[in-house]
Amino acid sequence: MNLQVSGHHLEITPALRDYVANKLERITRHFDNVIDVNVILSVDKLKQKAEVTVHLAGKDVYVETDDEDLYAAVDALADKLERQVQKYKQKLQDHHRGNKITDHIVAD
Repeated sequence: MNLQVSGHHLEITPALRDYVANKLERITRHFDNVIDVNVILSVDKLKQKAEVTVHLAGKDVYVETDDEDLYAAVDALADKLERQVQKYKQKLQDHHRGNKITDHIVAD
């Protein structure tokens, strides 16, 4: 997984980079075909915003969250992203399973 973390009106500290990397490791446990991950962290007055674009094999997934605390925004981002990746993985599995069942019924 190629992880790129950048900041907009914010300096990315090593601690923040490690926190984001640890949170996004959960994604690779669910889906092995993660090619590229781009994370943008930004600050606008009282709103801390986190955005991520994950390039999977066959699809790009984009998620954004905002919160008063940047770490809370990253937590929410990881949760949303995990749900979307699981949904995509389930859709792939259901799609393939559906074809096998249809082929089996036609063959009988």
